[in-house]
Amino acid sequence: MDLSRIDLNLLVSLDTLLAELNVTRAATRLHISQPAMSAQLSRLRELMGDPLLVPIQKGRSMTPTTRALALRGPLRSALKTLSSVIQSELGFDPLNDKRVFRIAACDTALSTICEPLIASITKHAGTQIQVSLNAVDPGLIGRQMEEGFFDLLIDSSRGVPQGVKLTALGNDEFVMAQRKDHPRGREPLTLDEYCELNHLVVSPERESFRGYMDEYLRSAGMSRRINLTVPTAGMVPGVLMSTDLVCTMPRMLIQSQHEAIETFELPFKSEPFQLVMAWHPRDDADPANRWLRQLAQNLAASPQPAPSDAN
Repeated sequence: MDLSRIDLNLLVSLDTLLAELNVTRAATRLHISQPAMSAQLSRLRELMGDPLLVPIQKGRSMTPTTRALALRGPLRSALKTLSSVIQSELGFDPLNDKRVFRIAACDTALSTICEPLIASITKHAGTQIQVSLNAVDPGLIGRQMEEGFFDLLIDSSRGVPQGVKLTALGNDEFVMAQRKDHPRGREPLTLDEYCELNHLVVSPERESFRGYMDEYLRSAGMSRRINLTVPTAGMVPGVLMSTDLVCTMPRMLIQSQHEAIETFELPFKSEPFQLVMAWHPRDDADPANRWLRQLAQNLAASPQPAPSDAN
């Protein structure tokens, strides 16, 4: 294909069409008329020798062809790289520039660092800055980072895909949490007792009745009983307070509930929970991305007041 026949606007339009799968929505997103977008799609079809998007029998959306699906990831990645190059030359003024930051965050990050991060962005940026905060899909995050869907990933060190740059935001210990007045009492845990309790685990994966701790137990020839999985950590306090279930989680997630929830040291050694921030190498020199990363690092470096726990 002769690249001189393709201008950048066509590639941006194709990327938007593949994201929206609807000519009208794509036109609205790019602030052009629907006929103009239809004309660009016709030109793209001619240049690519492929229909790219075909109508669905019911509804107004379209479905991408095999050729379009093959183009979607590499095209988004290429446009993201080009944008980073241009941004690195232009610089970044958070008070006046327009930018959409797309952040993927694990449940722990959503419950802890993301709230103050959003407050910090709002405090230090102008009204042209927008933020899209998203939950992490473990099965897709590697490809999404490679294709430029996210500017920043905040996750546990275990959840970071290969090929990205990262820096640690902090460590936290795992503890076992139970409601106050739990029938087991308040004595220190033994390994046998821990395994005999009825456990709750937080997992975004469907019917995944296992967690980090099961790896350590398996190495010791032990196993625990998991009765419930929930998709978000925000559900844990309410479940613990209304049942006799227990949950092993980073202390930071439960410390605000110290009046109703008690925490206990685990009866075995486990690695600490490490929260990290990751970004694609193409964004390393991007001034906007660097500004966002610095805000997150500043928050991580500032000690957060925490209520005392009764162990």
